[in-house]
Amino acid sequence: MSGQSERIVALAEGWIGTPYRHQGATKGVGCDCIGLIRGIWRELYGEEPGTVPAYAPDWAERSGEDRLMDAALRLFGPAVPLTEAEPGDVLLFRWRPDCAAKHAGVLAGPQHFIHAYEQSAVTRSALVPSWRRRVAGVYRFPTRT
Repeated sequence: MSGQSERIVALAEGWIGTPYRHQGATKGVGCDCIGLIRGIWRELYGEEPGTVPAYAPDWAERSGEDRLMDAALRLFGPAVPLTEAEPGDVLLFRWRPDCAAKHAGVLAGPQHFIHAYEQSAVTRSALVPSWRRRVAGVYRFPTRT
């Protein structure tokens, strides 16, 4: 595992226990899955990855677009295959093959990921088959010099 991968996992672990709050992005106060990724980005690079417009809880279902996948491509670059995923990579999930991606987390090891779990908090979960089959894309935080 690279130094950046270790740092990303450590940063994600620092968010564990943060309550779930729709559109939140503040460690210890509240975040959703997008806010978790935004918060880690801020801690890595010192700035927001960009302005995030307000979004409703059903944003993925209503838009007809795969906005989360589009944003991931824009911010992280091309996806890497799940078979090449490393700790610290961002995992995007879709609930059904015909739906837009709607959930995100950070791979914490071969069998676990960290994510903001609705009606709970940021937590570490096992990447069991029911989660693994919903992975829509794997993205790597860019290396900044």
